[in-house]
Amino acid sequence: MSKVIIIGAGGVGTVVAHKCAQHPEVFSEIVIASRTLSKCEAIVKELDKPYITADSVDADSVPQLVELFRRHKPELVINVALPYQDLTIMDACLECGVNYLDTANYEPKDEAHFEYSWQWAYKDRFEKAGLTAILGCGFDPGVSGVFTAYAAKHYFSEMQTLDIVDCNAGDHGKAFATNFNPEINIREITQNGRYYQDGKWVTTGPLEFHRPLTYPEIGPRESYLLYHEELESLVKNYPSIKRARFWMTFGQEYLTHLRVIQNIGMARIDEVDYNGTKIVPLQFLKAVLPNPQDLGENYHGQTSIGCRISGLDKEGNPLTYYIWNNCSHEAAYKETGMQAVSYTTGVPAMVGAMMFLTGKWNEKGVRNVEEFDPDPFLAELAKDGLPWNEKFNLDLELD
Repeated sequence: MSKVIIIGAGGVGTVVAHKCAQHPEVFSEIVIASRTLSKCEAIVKELDKPYITADSVDADSVPQLVELFRRHKPELVINVALPYQDLTIMDACLECGVNYLDTANYEPKDEAHFEYSWQWAYKDRFEKAGLTAILGCGFDPGVSGVFTAYAAKHYFSEMQTLDIVDCNAGDHGKAFATNFNPEINIREITQNGRYYQDGKWVTTGPLEFHRPLTYPEIGPRESYLLYHEELESLVKNYPSIKRARFWMTFGQEYLTHLRVIQNIGMARIDEVDYNGTKIVPLQFLKAVLPNPQDLGENYHGQTSIGCRISGLDKEGNPLTYYIWNNCSHEAAYKETGMQAVSYTTGVPAMVGAMMFLTGKWNEKGVRNVEEFDPDPFLAELAKDGLPWNEKFNLDLELD
């Protein structure tokens, strides 16, 4: 039994808190902390457990984080705040001797760019401190990496191609809304795409390459090639992979709105002067767009996220493999009050924390999820609301 601090009280933080509260045998005390205390208090009130409390912290401030950690003395911090804040939270964890887990890699505020180098640079410091930092333990990144590790462990002698496919076939009834933090979402989608081919990274224009892919229980959806951070760690940890790509679906109405937002300058992340006040257009846009936390009530349909892998099986024969999860927006809302995109990120974060606290994932240093044993994680994931499926030697629809 261990004490944890959850930093972040948005949609994902709400799901993490709900799921941790379902396992008091592992999470004996839970502190929910964010910049806005009232958000944390609302989650605490909803869960109504004496061992769940609220606190406030500015996660941009290492001194404030250090004070919070020293006061509460958690075993593990579950970081579901903004990617900008990963390094300050990791710094505070090192100063206080606290283990760390997040769901997305570091991204600087002033540049729409993300890679693991900033966090991998902490590896020696965490090892010397005897601490563990688990990186990217959401769904993608997260379960996508665990799926890949599971395939390598059980089925492949050599993985050669990897395609991570992410479809949201839900409908929330809004003209335009993002399923997670609008600022992070729009920054991610509007930057150049990248994929890995024969030992090199190939850059594409934003959403330049797309094709229809068929998703289980959903059917064909137009899917767009993006860069996603788990590709970087997966090709590093599985060097036999010759090609790795990430695909995500978008509806035409969403893309039309996104194009207008870009054309009128509202996707800018640099400061502009407005009546003598410095504002960042994308941050202003975030303030007026629907809050992702409020989408769940009227959300219908499901998500489908998985990995399509080809290579050689344990006997050296050609093998194609598809492993995936489908998640219902309605079911996620009924259980946690949040939609499936928050649910599919929050549940794996809880499971990863459980793996660490129960000693199943205990390697020291800075680790991506595929570096741990996938079997206990996937067994628990299925029990906790995200069952998964697999198929062999089928047409993966990707050349």
